[in-house]
Amino acid sequence: MANFDLNKLTQKIQQGVWPIIITLAHLILGVTLVYLNPRSNLAFLLMISSFLSLYALKTPVLFKLVTGALLALVIIPVIGVRNIFYLEVIFQISVFSALALGLNIVVGFAGLLDLGYVAFYAVGAYLWAFFGSQQYYVLHFAPGTQPSNLPFLLPSDMFYLFIFLAIIAAALTGILLGTPVLRLRGDYLAIVTLGFGEVIRVLANNLDKPLNFTNGPQGITPIQKPPMPPAFVDIFNSVFGRFVGHTASVADMYNVMFYIYALVVIIIIIVVTRRLNDSKIGRAWTAIREDETAAIAMGIPLVKMKLAAFATGASFAGVMGVLLAGSRTFVSPESFSFMQSIGVLTMVILGGSGSIPGVILGAATVTILNLQILQGLSLYLSQLRQSDAVIPIINFAWKNLSNQLDPAKYQRLLFGLILILMMIFRPEGLIPAKRQKRELASDKVEVKG
Repeated sequence: MANFDLNKLTQKIQQGVWPIIITLAHLILGVTLVYLNPRSNLAFLLMISSFLSLYALKTPVLFKLVTGALLALVIIPVIGVRNIFYLEVIFQISVFSALALGLNIVVGFAGLLDLGYVAFYAVGAYLWAFFGSQQYYVLHFAPGTQPSNLPFLLPSDMFYLFIFLAIIAAALTGILLGTPVLRLRGDYLAIVTLGFGEVIRVLANNLDKPLNFTNGPQGITPIQKPPMPPAFVDIFNSVFGRFVGHTASVADMYNVMFYIYALVVIIIIIVVTRRLNDSKIGRAWTAIREDETAAIAMGIPLVKMKLAAFATGASFAGVMGVLLAGSRTFVSPESFSFMQSIGVLTMVILGGSGSIPGVILGAATVTILNLQILQGLSLYLSQLRQSDAVIPIINFAWKNLSNQLDPAKYQRLLFGLILILMMIFRPEGLIPAKRQKRELASDKVEVKG
């Protein structure tokens, strides 16, 4: 009876004006709490989760577009300038959403397990890092010995050209990886791609001799940012200054600008991905994922389609690499470790392999968990250690608590537990792809039968 009532309530919520009312109430409450409490992580989570209400509730398409644009292009920049950490978290969500969408093509659509995906991210980052910095004039200097007055090789507005060049460079790298490993499947393919990712990282770490291409472990800096329109800061301050509470600086507006760039890239990736998924290429990838032998028998060019999957997924990572280098003005090999690839794969599996909204939700969940929840708990424990407070009942002083118990240090353990629990209780992911959902439902029916 209780289950029936719950289903009835769910159906009622999805009818009439209730979805619009609930979505607006969720959004207004979250924005109000964040505005009044700029440092509250709980308020930020409430605000950012309004995107989920906007997606899940059945509201008109025009309402979704207008509300989503207002939240993404007006509210988030204002809230982000009030507390720049929020904008950093959202930028990281955007970056990893793009990476996860790219890996989703390889893993979710084509069924090719890639554990070295971060290598394509590194290709894009180091491409702009080399040509957009002074590194060309440092080739004959050992790391740390170059003069301080060297010029930049290219003007900063070449950044936009390198976004397109990164697409080409990363796609060619994806083809280079895919060509020799096309005969491999499953675990063997995963091991080879893992090795490829490590090769790129080790090359970036050691290409500081005999010519200093990457500056080794010290990384490349400074890297130029793209030019900002002079009136951008003034227009923002004149329109939103009263809501922000202080005058936005050029540094603040650069953060907003890179967030908008990342948002534009994500929208383009979503459009391209959806069109590919519904095209002949997408159906070929699905056939390859389900049964390679049957796909070959149906006349699908296996080599060509696998290379297309590697190249397409890699190109998305290359674009975000350029944005990373431009926004951080620094790149180093540590940013492209094996754990980064595992983190992106975790986002795909958590959200739902093959599902575009699911992958974005997975990226947001993992990023917020890592940057806000775990880091916030660690900072809170650090504050308790500096006080004279004690744990009730057992009368244990917080200052005697070991640093090894900081939640931020157990990120890998927590992600591993999340993956195990997802495989046991919800293997299709948080927002499963429609095709995979139907397949799992049919499998359950067969098991019961």
